[in-house]
Amino acid sequence: MRNTLIICFLFLFSTTISVAQNGNIILHENPKIKDLVSLKKDLEKHNKLSDGYTIQLYYGEKNKANSVLKEYRNYFGSWPVSIEYETPNYKVWVGNFNSRFVADRALLEIKRHFPSAFILKPERAK
Repeated sequence: MRNTLIICFLFLFSTTISVAQNGNIILHENPKIKDLVSLKKDLEKHNKLSDGYTIQLYYGEKNKANSVLKEYRNYFGSWPVSIEYETPNYKVWVGNFNSRFVADRALLEIKRHFPSAFILKPERAK
């Protein structure tokens, strides 16, 4: 009886292993997905998509804003920089940080060359 029970268990386990199936997955991806992901990355890079934090380097007249932008590019390349216009002044903004913590870390580096820089959370037009 004991031998019969052992043989039954061995037979049961050997059949479950030999009956295993192999599966193949075929994924049909729309080719426009890669274009959309690329567009999203580009918008995020240029501060057009997120409601994160940014660092303001300058607020004032256009010529000085352009010179601050050029000076920033001489020191840093890690974060995108842009000039924003708010009548009648121009603002130089750096980065698009998802959290205040990340913005604070960047500000520590930026303040070495731009002591008046500060963090703000701009309101984006929806």
